[in-house]
Amino acid sequence: MNLHSSIVRKVSPFFFAAALTACSQSPQVSRVDPNTTTDLTGAWNDTDSREVAQASIDDAMTFPWIDEFKQAKGRKPVVIAYGVKNKTREHINTETFIKDLERAFIRSGKVTVVASQEEREEIRGERADQQSGLTETPAEFGKEKGADFVLTGVLMDIYQREGGKEVVFYQANLQLINVTTNEKVWMGEKKIKKVVKRNRVGL
Repeated sequence: MNLHSSIVRKVSPFFFAAALTACSQSPQVSRVDPNTTTDLTGAWNDTDSREVAQASIDDAMTFPWIDEFKQAKGRKPVVIAYGVKNKTREHINTETFIKDLERAFIRSGKVTVVASQEEREEIRGERADQQSGLTETPAEFGKEKGADFVLTGVLMDIYQREGGKEVVFYQANLQLINVTTNEKVWMGEKKIKKVVKRNRVGL
């Protein structure tokens, strides 16, 4: 037996075991209905975001602020989203349920939604570029639609832990504020409470 064969025999089992380990650790991905409730850790997830959005939509669309504004002004109210402040311990993308609410406003045909502050800056840059003379039909300046109401809010949490049990409480508060009068014409609230039991691993 030469030296090369000896090395191959000694090393091959190692690589074989490593290959098996790599295969066993490969992720298995399956597609599920987006509306399926999947709660792996008890942390904020897509189901929580969906529940907040639905509760806010149902509440905001049945409040009298829309009809009262239309009667007073003779037109649909214009809303701009300022976003939701995340005051929880977690990194949460609160824009998901704000976008759902914006979409519901637009689909209702009763509310006009204008671009957010960040979106407006990008659009203004595009409008400025169109004034270079290279665009046949450049957009006009001074035609932006002003907002009548600002959509804003806050997401908070309370966390408790005792032994192997955790209790997580989330509270989302959204509101619509009249830009002219600072009057709060709608305030929505959604509370979510979860109890998480974790198995203790003994030594």
